Amino acid sequence: MVSKKKWSVCVIGAGPSGLVAARELRKEGHRVVVLEQKHDVGGQWLYDPNIEKEDPLGQTKFLDVHSSIYTSLRLLSPREIMGYTDFPFFVKEGPGRDPRRFPGHKELWLYLKEFSVHFGLRELIRFNTRVEYVGIANYYDNNKQKVDEIGSDVGSEEVVVEEVFDAVVVANGHYSHPRLPSIKGMDTWKRKQMHSHVYRVPKAFQNQVVVVVGNSLSGQDLSMELAGVAKEVHISARSQNTLTEGFSTVISKYENLHLRPQIKSLEEDGRILFVDGSFVVADAILYCTGYTYSFPFLDTKGTVAVEDNRVGPLYHHTFPPSLAPSLSFVGIPRKIIAFPFFESQGKWIAQVLSGKRKLPSPDDMMHHIHQFYRQREADGIPKRDTHDIIHFEYCDMYADQADFPHLEEWRKKMCLVALDNSYANLETYRDSWDDDELLQEALQSPHFTQQLGPIIT
Repeated sequence: MVSKKKWSVCVIGAGPSGLVAARELRKEGHRVVVLEQKHDVGGQWLYDPNIEKEDPLGQTKFLDVHSSIYTSLRLLSPREIMGYTDFPFFVKEGPGRDPRRFPGHKELWLYLKEFSVHFGLRELIRFNTRVEYVGIANYYDNNKQKVDEIGSDVGSEEVVVEEVFDAVVVANGHYSHPRLPSIKGMDTWKRKQMHSHVYRVPKAFQNQVVVVVGNSLSGQDLSMELAGVAKEVHISARSQNTLTEGFSTVISKYENLHLRPQIKSLEEDGRILFVDGSFVVADAILYCTGYTYSFPFLDTKGTVAVEDNRVGPLYHHTFPPSLAPSLSFVGIPRKIIAFPFFESQGKWIAQVLSGKRKLPSPDDMMHHIHQFYRQREADGIPKRDTHDIIHFEYCDMYADQADFPHLEEWRKKMCLVALDNSYANLETYRDSWDDDELLQEALQSPHFTQQLGPIIT
């Protein structure tokens, strides 16, 4: 019989990954504290409209905000596949609720609030508490982590607290630290430049000539929104071969929406030069160039580092071999059905800490990591995309480590159908779909019928 251990565990962040990790840790009997820098749960989904302030000289500056959510954002996937396995993302009636299958961002935040209340997680959370430092408490013993935190109630002075935990789970998200390109003239271009991280509404771009850099999901969404208010919108894409049929259709539909190649340089007179020799005189540049992982509070003496957007070395994107299991990460993987995956990660970490599951030796974990890196390189996957999972098979294999159920077939198929629809019909796929058969299969599955009662339709 396995002797179960009870650890004191600090979870950093009360977003989707941190909440479910905290629940799994507590279910396994660990003593859990969640440190959250904002005033409520939700992480990225806690919308923050306050992005600017004026300094004493009247210059507008962007605040250091966590959330990258813009006002009009809607989910990319239908709600049926988004929920945790034992807490479906039901349609709820009432003022301010959004019953659509692809609801706006506020509806998902409300779901996370309901999850935290239903499972009694709020009592574990210290809100308005910013983590300043996480490091090994004793370098002769890697099994303790020291955490320095700055906490403050609204209107009171900040208080610095130092605590030692048996383990720390890092769940601070990865859509808060903008990744910017390196373009000649960026530092001297005098007109408006901003990253999509601090974009909220299109009003500031009224009647302007705007260059949007990047044609990823945010670049597509914001280009379409800006086309409704801006004089011209020029989308700069590294490769036109990456355009989906749906986005190409959108570009051809709007007279003020233009496709451009990569930017060569920014000129002081307001011109933006492209690599094909063309140029536009622009009022503003909006960088939709993604994000990079960032852990400014984490001190591992180089054991864990972020290099070209690869966090590592991490065994299965979770455990750093030389510091496991006292340090772990939840929520690093991308391009997955996120909530069930975070749930399986939290369960695995909780079971490793309690002794139910055993990790390989540090050497064996490092060997596995190097094999994984070599395979990614052989497959032609850039280093910066190390944590892009994509494959359902990996999610199922990962779940096996904690006896977690595999993703349901309807969930996988529904995800792929939504993705295909977005490629074909970008503007309307959220409101017109052709997966009614899958929808019925989902609503009749145990995920919906045997958990919390009937769904409201």
